[in-house]
Amino acid sequence: MEQLSSFVRHPLFRPLAALALLLAVDFFMIPGFFRLEWKDGHLYGSLIDIVNRAAPLILTALGMTLVIATRGIDISVGAVVAISGTVAALLIGGTLQMHGGVQEYASRIPMAWAIAAALGAALLCGVWNGFLVSSLGLQPIIATLILMVGGRGLAQLLTDGQIITVYYQPFFYLGSGYLFGLPFSLYIALGVFLVVAMLMRKTALGLFIQAVGINPVASRLAGIRTAALIFFVYMFCSACAGLAGLMISSNIKSADANNAGLLMELDAILAVTLGGTSLGGGKFSLAGSVVGALIIQALTYTIYSMGVPPEVNMVVKAVVVFAVCLSQSKEFRHLMPRLFGAGSKVRRSTGKES
Repeated sequence: MEQLSSFVRHPLFRPLAALALLLAVDFFMIPGFFRLEWKDGHLYGSLIDIVNRAAPLILTALGMTLVIATRGIDISVGAVVAISGTVAALLIGGTLQMHGGVQEYASRIPMAWAIAAALGAALLCGVWNGFLVSSLGLQPIIATLILMVGGRGLAQLLTDGQIITVYYQPFFYLGSGYLFGLPFSLYIALGVFLVVAMLMRKTALGLFIQAVGINPVASRLAGIRTAALIFFVYMFCSACAGLAGLMISSNIKSADANNAGLLMELDAILAVTLGGTSLGGGKFSLAGSVVGALIIQALTYTIYSMGVPPEVNMVVKAVVVFAVCLSQSKEFRHLMPRLFGAGSKVRRSTGKES
């Protein structure tokens, strides 16, 4: 009994229960939802599709987790996704060349350099956000709002408002390739998660982030380099968004500066809060953010598969955000027992009078 109660109190219980409930609904509503097939050398099915589509969101949620844990927020990740994908698409592109008498598309520059340039552009965005927040003391939502608007505008300037198509086949592997039957994007997201989780557990970094989120002034007086830590988490968040942008650009084989990563910052914040990370800073859960991202993608897949108009997806997410915010409100949690207690007293008094 004690083991059951400790399991229920575990921080991951609620997100995992929500994911299990959503998958159970899919099992009854979508025929063959759990069926997996082996086609063209890899696994194929609804679950594989959900995991593959969730990989970019998992990456952005991991970065957002550390930012929110320090009492910050980054609403520019969608713009960073667009910038990263645009830089990679412009540098890789694809030009027809003759190889052995056969025409093949070749990258304009080595693909590794293009990927490095795209991630470098994302890191510069993180440097900008980190400088505004940690050095100039701007409110995080204001500092990242600047890049949210200006960054997407920059991506649109680079593409002249057009969709840049990529023809170079090896680049497609990043977002739509498979390794050992599973999406390659899953390995990337899993690798980033494991590295960050080890850093948080095996070093003092996780403790420092929690301390800054709980009380940044006390942390600074205790000797923690608060400004440097905040600067780092914004750089890491942008790096994760840049990697997600490469995945998305690779998956759709193009760079769409107008729509790539649009409103992705809201999904990332929702995934983090669904996973149990406190919006007030301090408490955070990387594993919970991963589960939260899977919940959002499974919810999106469910809505689309059931033939519900896509606009409903935004309404459902808004309801989920409202419910999560209520669950994290101390005033609401204190108010609920009073409401239910008052209701039971009214029922008892009514029964006595009758």
